[in-house]
Amino acid sequence: MLTAEASTPVSSTAGRATVLVVDDEYGPRESVAFTLSTEFEVQMAERALEALAKIREKEFSAIVLDIRMPEMDGIRALEEIRKIDPLVSVIMLTGYGTLHTAQQAMLAGANQYLRKPPDIEELLAAVRSQSKSTALRRHQAALVREAESLNAALKKEIERSEPKIWQGRASVELVHDLNNPLTVVIGYSTLLVEECKALSERDPELGRKLHEYAGMVEKAAEFCHHLSENWRLSSKKMTEMAKLDLVQVARDVQHVIFFGNLAISITGLEKAYVLGSRFELMRVFQNIFKNALEAGARKVSTVFARNGNRMEVTITDDGPGMDGEKVDRAMRGGFTSKATGTGLGLGICRHLVTAHGGTFDLKSQPDQGVTVRLSFPAAMQS
Repeated sequence: MLTAEASTPVSSTAGRATVLVVDDEYGPRESVAFTLSTEFEVQMAERALEALAKIREKEFSAIVLDIRMPEMDGIRALEEIRKIDPLVSVIMLTGYGTLHTAQQAMLAGANQYLRKPPDIEELLAAVRSQSKSTALRRHQAALVREAESLNAALKKEIERSEPKIWQGRASVELVHDLNNPLTVVIGYSTLLVEECKALSERDPELGRKLHEYAGMVEKAAEFCHHLSENWRLSSKKMTEMAKLDLVQVARDVQHVIFFGNLAISITGLEKAYVLGSRFELMRVFQNIFKNALEAGARKVSTVFARNGNRMEVTITDDGPGMDGEKVDRAMRGGFTSKATGTGLGLGICRHLVTAHGGTFDLKSQPDQGVTVRLSFPAAMQS
């Protein structure tokens, strides 16, 4: 276990990942900082408000945050941290470790939970792992910004090239839908490289993780391949339809495109069979989930149900919502609330759902989120 050391200055070394240690107790704070200083550049704060000020001024690779603090406890501080920097990894520490406290921390956005005082090797391993995760998320966010910039440039080009509007619009749709899976491919490839460096230790757990990451890369790359092939052959053949499980399609999108994001919940029927194209329906769920999360929703509830010979999907989020005029514009296509958006997401969804013999309906009010209802013909039971 860590033991409290005397006040020890923490050195600052260029090129190291920077970690912020937040704890109101002098001894534990200095002890954790001293331990981490062997590998990381460390800064300290004894109050949550001091830590928030530092986070506003500088990006950290990881934050080690005590739960029990005066003025503002760790759970409340974590909520404020997520408003400032949603990408940084946060490791929660507490000497009052209970399952309820751990659940509170994870629901508030913590990435890992350790009892206080932590074991030295456990602490170092956690900060190493979470610092790498932060770097990966920041890299992916930069890629997304680049893709959004490309989308904006393509949108302007469409406006200048009205005679070629169909070709331009289709191109923007392609870039729009390739954005997320391509980011996943790059992100998981980065993880594969990092894990391969440690493979020499012949750790079976690493082998399992590599297999899992490789599967994710394969699924995302397969999705990208379909989108490009569908564009190339769109004028030559119709999309092939087959019996598939709509619930599994939604789960694949949650895990492959959104890294298993816990903000997305999937409930109701365990299976919902329809006739359709797996990849085209993945595009529908991808766009709806992405719109909700980018609008600021913290919960996206997806419920599957059967109504006679129809499979119905209700997707509800707790985002800011839209007034009636914006709903009408969104349903017509071309409307977006994002500076770099194309306004094509819901148009793509509506087109693809209709092509599957389904219906697409959107309801919303300001400050009451958005509800999307999809209905598809149920596949005949074999």
